[in-house]
Amino acid sequence: MSQTLLFHISDIHFGLEDNRALDWLKDEIAAQRPNAIAITGDLTMRARHHEFDAACAWIRGLDVPVTVEIGNHDLPYFNPIERFLTPYKRFRGIEDKVEQELDLPGIAIVPLKTVRRWQPRFNWSKGWITRPALEKCLRAIDTLPKGMRAIVACHHPLREVGTTGTALTKNGEEALRELAKRDVVGVLSGHVHDAFDIVEQTKAGPVRMIGAGTLSKRTRSTPPGFNELHWDGERLEVIVRNLEALPTPDMQIDDVPEDAMPPREPGEPVAPAGRVPLTDPPVH
Repeated sequence: MSQTLLFHISDIHFGLEDNRALDWLKDEIAAQRPNAIAITGDLTMRARHHEFDAACAWIRGLDVPVTVEIGNHDLPYFNPIERFLTPYKRFRGIEDKVEQELDLPGIAIVPLKTVRRWQPRFNWSKGWITRPALEKCLRAIDTLPKGMRAIVACHHPLREVGTTGTALTKNGEEALRELAKRDVVGVLSGHVHDAFDIVEQTKAGPVRMIGAGTLSKRTRSTPPGFNELHWDGERLEVIVRNLEALPTPDMQIDDVPEDAMPPREPGEPVAPAGRVPLTDPPVH
């Protein structure tokens, strides 16, 4: 089997995007011609119309197959009626790419929704996997042709970091356990703005969790970057590409933090690059 090349990008945050990083990525796409691109959410900063217009125009300009996950920043912030009744209305410019399965040679990218328009807890930025969302993902995996492997794409890392009430992704452990039963190659996510490549142990077996950094100015402890994934039919190799050409291990954190804010306290997960900002960039 010939090698399949995937680009995994996340947290572009139009409204606070890094145009130098986006131009560099487009050059890489033109030069390498990946088989597909998985965008794991947070296309915008505050889900404003002009941010979505810019995000959709940029994504439509990517001349390769693309699947897009919804991030918590992509639901309306300032229009509660729209958030509850038509939360995905602003994706209309790329609705054919949102949560779309991509079937590639020997492997499929299968979406898993981790955002909700509301949650029975204070912090709605965190992930929540509903039963229908999980069942839809599992059904898609179970109906793949024999021999076809799966990569799952979502926005939030599936580990339930934190206490039971404030977990990063509610029902994440159950999702990981079900994915382990299906021998999923890996779970792609974003949200934390630093890359990672971690094997999570579950009662049903191990699951590989792969996180991409950000292409925005809202960096955590590493410069803007994306994941380059190489699949040869048996092994998935992850190379973290970034503007400063730092080696992959220097770009990856070894644990999943409890939120997507830049680290502030000793002991928080920080990649060896250690570019910890004193404050977050202002949101205008």
